[in-house]
Amino acid sequence: MSDSVLWSLDDAVATITLNRPQARNALTAEMKDALLAAVRQAAADAAVRAVIITGAGQAFCSGQDLREHADVLASGEEPTATVRQHYNPIITTIMTMPKPVIAAVNGNAAGAGASLALACDFRVAARRASLLMAFARVGLAADSGASVTLQRLAGAAKATELLMLAEPVDAEHALATGLFTTVVADDEVLPQATRLAARLAEGPTAAYAGIKAQLLFSATHGLAESLEHEAQVQAELGRTADHRAATLAFTRKERPVFHGG
Repeated sequence: MSDSVLWSLDDAVATITLNRPQARNALTAEMKDALLAAVRQAAADAAVRAVIITGAGQAFCSGQDLREHADVLASGEEPTATVRQHYNPIITTIMTMPKPVIAAVNGNAAGAGASLALACDFRVAARRASLLMAFARVGLAADSGASVTLQRLAGAAKATELLMLAEPVDAEHALATGLFTTVVADDEVLPQATRLAARLAEGPTAAYAGIKAQLLFSATHGLAESLEHEAQVQAELGRTADHRAATLAFTRKERPVFHGG
């Protein structure tokens, strides 16, 4: 990838690490290009069956690099062009890729960094971790999918509160409101995320892809359309070798082995 975004693949689990610890992993244009390339690689690589996104050092990601952003403002360029150029495709790729994505939230996640974590399917967080929807602090509204994911996870009232008041949410509060999946000791975040990713990588990844597609579809469609979409996804999965093998294993009281198709 690059020095600012690291990539590793181990036993079907890809780990993407934001690697600017001295800047709390604040996102520069170069870093966003590298992150987009990394998530696209994870989505396209058949060897990858689960993905972890984490940050180096004490922070997960503090969002947009405001020093670089200030330079863009001073230059007269369109300051929010990065939303369409970088953030939208990064979030879309994470939320639509046909494999589970885990955010290992090792510390503070703010602004677009918080949105990045919320776009993942699971959030394994450190006790020191926090979320801060910081956009209003700099006179902006939500981006990077926060207007979608916050409502899905915590409801419209909580989303309004977090976005408008722009106050930090500690790990226990985030867990209680559904924003974090689990909270563990600070030094257990990546090990716990890796164990979860390994479990998912061994599982029915085609079914996981179908579940992600169903949830995304039903969030913006009515009951009848969602039921029909469920039927379509089930019809596709019913023809997979994984479904047939798992059904046979169940009847034989054996542990199923999933190959992803």
